[in-house]
Amino acid sequence: MTIRRGAANRRPRPGPPRPPKMPAELRPASDLQRELEPEQTVEAAAYDDADLAGAPAEGVAFDRCGFRRTGFAGAHLAGVRFVDCVLESSDLSNLRAENARLERVRLSGCRATGLAANGALLSDVAFAGCKADLTNWRFARFDVVTFEDCNLAGADFTEADLRGASFTGCDLSGAQFHRATMAGARFRRCELAGIGGITSWEGAVVHPDDLLELSYVLAGALGIVVDAGGR
Repeated sequence: MTIRRGAANRRPRPGPPRPPKMPAELRPASDLQRELEPEQTVEAAAYDDADLAGAPAEGVAFDRCGFRRTGFAGAHLAGVRFVDCVLESSDLSNLRAENARLERVRLSGCRATGLAANGALLSDVAFAGCKADLTNWRFARFDVVTFEDCNLAGADFTEADLRGASFTGCDLSGAQFHRATMAGARFRRCELAGIGGITSWEGAVVHPDDLLELSYVLAGALGIVVDAGGR
């Protein structure tokens, strides 16, 4: 089931995202915690160099956990919850995380090509230096979420609620925004070539440096021919 978007008058709390509430010390994840089971809850564990690739476990919850160089590639973790977690240099490529919940989470230097997080709810989440191209964020909701220096080329934000999202220095070329809710979403120094759904950008906040490229996208959507030669 996909998440219903918030009411039209919803106003996300001003950023920046609140940081994860991590414990002073994490215990290394046990063998049982590395063999994920459906509806399992893991608390205050460190997953350093762990291989969770391909794991099929619905409804897993990670509470105050740290992940460093952890492999989630190809795992199916529908309904997964990350609360007060830090992910560093981890591989989330092709992870299926439909209807995931992320609250107070920081991801840095992670690879997430092809991640499917449709219907997800993200609150106080920071992405920094992540490769997240071809990701699926359909129907997701972003409450105080920042993307900085991330590759989001070809990402799909169709019908996502982006009112609490901010993008800085990101590659969004070819990303799709059809029927997305954009009022208040912020874009600064982003690559916007070939984006889809430009007519959904009502209320978005765009830095002046991005306006020229955005104008070409808008012209194309309206069927305007730009004659660079002129006469």
